[in-house]
Amino acid sequence: MRSKKRPTRLIAVLVILASTLFASPGRAAAQQETILHSFPGSSEDGYDPTTSLIFDPAGNLYGTTYFGGTPGGCPASDGCGIVFELTPVAGGGWTEKVLHAFKDNGKDGYYPNGALTRDGAGNLYGTTFQGGSHNDGTVFELVRGVGGSWNQTILHNFNVSGNDGYEPVGALVLDAAGNLYGTTDRGGSHQQGTVFELTHLAGGGWSEKILHNFNANATDGYYPQGVIFDSAGNLYGTTFAGGAYGVGTAFMLKHATGGGWTEKNLHNFANTPDGDYPHAGLVFDSAGNLYGTTGGGGAYSEGTVFELTLTTGGNWMETVLYSFSSNINGTNDGALPSDTLVLDAAGNLYGTTDVGGASNNGTVFRLSPASGGTWTEDILYSFGGIPDGDYPAVGLIFDPVGNLYGTTSAGGAHSNGGLVGGTVFELTP
Repeated sequence: MRSKKRPTRLIAVLVILASTLFASPGRAAAQQETILHSFPGSSEDGYDPTTSLIFDPAGNLYGTTYFGGTPGGCPASDGCGIVFELTPVAGGGWTEKVLHAFKDNGKDGYYPNGALTRDGAGNLYGTTFQGGSHNDGTVFELVRGVGGSWNQTILHNFNVSGNDGYEPVGALVLDAAGNLYGTTDRGGSHQQGTVFELTHLAGGGWSEKILHNFNANATDGYYPQGVIFDSAGNLYGTTFAGGAYGVGTAFMLKHATGGGWTEKNLHNFANTPDGDYPHAGLVFDSAGNLYGTTGGGGAYSEGTVFELTLTTGGNWMETVLYSFSSNINGTNDGALPSDTLVLDAAGNLYGTTDVGGASNNGTVFRLSPASGGTWTEDILYSFGGIPDGDYPAVGLIFDPVGNLYGTTSAGGAHSNGGLVGGTVFELTP
């Protein structure tokens, strides 16, 4: 089974000596980093945060950790993960609160594996990679109760038996009616992953419907990595593998006449100089162009940032905007991006790389459009390990004044030098 834990690190890093059409890598544009919380990897706190954060209107941050929480009970006896809240404190600093500690008890899910989603009422939704009544993963909801407590409800238990998906990945998305959409890494009628919808029933409870079953048939992709909506209600996403060249696709699901959904393959990734193995979702700009990253491929086989543009004929054209090069050619560039990008109002793209940078512990980067259709990369921050974080394999978010927030899956003040620990950080221009 393909591992959840940073699969892009399993891709061979091949140094390809080739001229590049992309902007020169790794210009420094340092920003001030502040560690808001260091996870200790012990007691009741979590560790190894591997998903993006979200804000509420009051400025509180919410996220998950893959491990930690109530000790024991999970296969690795190191805790099953938590949902946490970080609240800003008057005068500076942040206070962490554990909202839910997952348990391997045959009912709860464990190992949360996608960024949280918040509805208009402040309820939180997410997925766990395993656990639930069939131990194949869950969709859960957290509702604020009296006295500051939070109450969890399992909305769906995935089941490998039959044609259901299992092992969900990626963040959930809500439509205007409050229905939830997401992807599973495995399962479905071909056992290659699904796109699913959860509909809130009038009498209570939720009903699941499989919208698409991925198929390893050399035309469809498989192992989907989450979906997003366009303004017309169509869904877009990527698959980690499959397609014409076996190394991933970008796809669209469109409402079909008379009901159902029809899939269209927008792009087949194709190794070098194209990217391969996209391990992140897509993001739209205001003009309707799509942007994403690949965990491998490109001019140096260390990952890319790409753009998909709709052509007049109704097809989509891919352009590789940047190829990461790590320390090839004497730079301190990042390598192996593995999560979704974020755009600012000026059209600049921001993201993270899992490794690379000055200390090879990962970077935060910005890509800015330049003259002639090229893009210029700036390294905003290179992570240093201890007491700094390292391996920031997650997407970033902005606050209203332009500061960036994210997590590192390891490092921090309590790290032992291995993969235990992790941080929540803020970058200020």
